[in-house]
Amino acid sequence: MPRTILPIGPYHPLQEEPEFFILTLEGETVVDIDLRIGYNHRGIEKLAERQAYDQITFVVERICGICSTSHPFAYTQAVEDLLSIEAPPRAQYIRTIVAEGERMHSHLLWLGLAGHFLGYNTIWMWCWKLREEILDVMEILSGNRNNYAMFKVGGVWRDIREEDIPVVMKKIDSIIPTLEKLHKAVMDDPVIHARTKGIGVLSKEAAIDYCTVGPTARASGVARDIRKDCPYGVYDQLEWNMIVTHNGDVFDKVAIRIGEMFESIKIIRTCLSQLPGGDIECLVKNIPPGEGIGHIEAPRGECFHYVRSDGTNRPVRHKIRAPTFMNLPTFKETVVGGAIPDAAIVLAAIDPCYCCTERISVRDTKGQTVYSGEDLIKLSQKKTEQIKADMGR
Repeated sequence: MPRTILPIGPYHPLQEEPEFFILTLEGETVVDIDLRIGYNHRGIEKLAERQAYDQITFVVERICGICSTSHPFAYTQAVEDLLSIEAPPRAQYIRTIVAEGERMHSHLLWLGLAGHFLGYNTIWMWCWKLREEILDVMEILSGNRNNYAMFKVGGVWRDIREEDIPVVMKKIDSIIPTLEKLHKAVMDDPVIHARTKGIGVLSKEAAIDYCTVGPTARASGVARDIRKDCPYGVYDQLEWNMIVTHNGDVFDKVAIRIGEMFESIKIIRTCLSQLPGGDIECLVKNIPPGEGIGHIEAPRGECFHYVRSDGTNRPVRHKIRAPTFMNLPTFKETVVGGAIPDAAIVLAAIDPCYCCTERISVRDTKGQTVYSGEDLIKLSQKKTEQIKADMGR
């Protein structure tokens, strides 16, 4: 059978960020996929080497608006590991509350977009309404609806006021009935089942082979969650369940995220009811030479930061590994063999975040020269001028 090439992207109405997929088709069946990323030109790791340690917290917060707590959480843990310190108990509770609020608004955003991809805009609107309630909660706690600016090395910037706790509790409780209705709609609707069950299957063996993380791994029966495996914050002091399913299809990835939102509500309520007194930060004056790592369970999976210090007020190396970096290669398993109409939802099922993943360092062909940010700008400008000349402008 003759083969056809179908490009998706780099700009496509069903993809939130620029990325380029080249599908090879035999009739309506996908027989191969080539993934091209790199359309978000970012230099976060290089920028971090020019910033003081407290400034870097705000830089990594802007890697992604939906992961604006995940990266600061992992980064501050890396520096605290380097310093061999821990944030005070009250700060750990506040960090956990903010992280779970972000998990809820991230999962609701993904679920709403999934409904939109499937043409089920009722779910999209429900999710957006619920997400507004979560963002209201985050605004009460931090003063911001996104990019919360709560984390700092050694603790948090802002305390939770006692008078805000009942307000947040009431808002959290008000979310539950609609979330239950949403859960019932997804679990019972035959159209959703037809469009998601058995679609984009990633087996447990493949999930392990690809080293997948987060809901992508847990939907395939891989019971891994950094909150359980390497506890941080106060997760080891709370009662909550890791949600694991075993079919590895798009439906299970939906079910995982809905289940995790109920657990997040449980965690937030427990943290607010048990919030201890005391300081919200410990004093940090100097960063000694050394290295540290921090990893946390972001909404998409393990977010990893590595920091190396030479004793100055800036790191000499800052390395970030986002969860999407680990989950992207699974497309070879989940898309190949499927039909064209399923490709978009399967690609979206891992909840990809390309702005988290794309941080570049460019070398020449012999690997001897590393181009700086200024060099890349000059190369881009030179290329633009060449394209304009070629077009006769």
